[in-house]
Amino acid sequence: MNNIKVRLGERSYDIVVGKNIVSSSLARLLKRLDLGDHAYIITNSLVKRKYSKLLTAALRKSGFTFTLKCIPDSEESKSIAVLSSVIKDLARSDLRKRTFIIALGGGVVGDLSGFLAAIYKRGIAYVQIPTTLLAQVDSAIGGKTAVDLKEGKNLVGAFYQPALVLSDITLLKSLSPRQLRTGLAEVIKYGIIKDKLLFLYLERELKNILNLKLTSLEHIVMASSKIKADIVSCDEKEEKGIRTILNFGHTIGHAIEAAAGFSRYTHGEAIALGMLIAADISRKLGLVDIKLCLRIEALVKAAGLAVRIEKLSLDKIINASYRDKKFLGSKNRFVLITGLGKTKIVNNISLDIIEEAVRERTD
Repeated sequence: MNNIKVRLGERSYDIVVGKNIVSSSLARLLKRLDLGDHAYIITNSLVKRKYSKLLTAALRKSGFTFTLKCIPDSEESKSIAVLSSVIKDLARSDLRKRTFIIALGGGVVGDLSGFLAAIYKRGIAYVQIPTTLLAQVDSAIGGKTAVDLKEGKNLVGAFYQPALVLSDITLLKSLSPRQLRTGLAEVIKYGIIKDKLLFLYLERELKNILNLKLTSLEHIVMASSKIKADIVSCDEKEEKGIRTILNFGHTIGHAIEAAAGFSRYTHGEAIALGMLIAADISRKLGLVDIKLCLRIEALVKAAGLAVRIEKLSLDKIINASYRDKKFLGSKNRFVLITGLGKTKIVNNISLDIIEEAVRERTD
């Protein structure tokens, strides 16, 4: 079991990474944190079938009571309607109890649970137990919580940090190939923006990762979590320009998701395309050479992620990008790269260059 600290003063918390730690360590950690005696567990039906017995057995053994709440297993659960339904259910189950929330699932469950924790009773404690690679390396860490509107992704949200993130690598063994790939996109991102050695590790160990070798998965979860924790510790609310680099690939990636109605592409699949476009824009601005762009594309493709955008018009993608939160008024803002592990934030890039880069990736 490995601990990584997110250092935020009184709101500091641990990211605990290891094998079989839900059964061996969760209850002890919860007792030490003293968050409450009743766990309101938010999950989806698939994760419930796979892991709810493991979680509830650990809770019951240590004297915790619990309520299980299932939400649909799709991005559509990150909605005001689903949020409202869950709030009402939580309020009914919360009478005369010291309740805390456990998010057991991927990014959708984690985002919804975190936002609920932020607004219910003006804030209650919550714990992240991410069950996907994407959530373990990215969305469960850092306190960004949100729900979507039809106008765009994550438009209603809050910064609200968890009390604990428990990343049990063993839970990743049941991931589908598509779920694994979507998480790998964010791991590749960390290598591109911050850690050349991680990028090299991915190039070397990709076969073992795709075969769900636990030691390889633990390595990339640890490396990615450390990068995310260090960045969040320095710039929790993205006010210093440090955390902004985590948005590499997200400006156009989010636009691709929105233009496709949040259904055709997973988050990681869209972000992979967004990273390739951001790298192409970097090249067009003279910040990197074609060799690095091709190297990034080769790793993305080897990971089984798309390198071309299918059945989406250029206009739809560009229009969706202008609803992105990373725009400053009418000015766009992109995280670009100047080398492997090196980034540069560039504002107000010519629309012609953006459209050209998107068009070159569009079938």
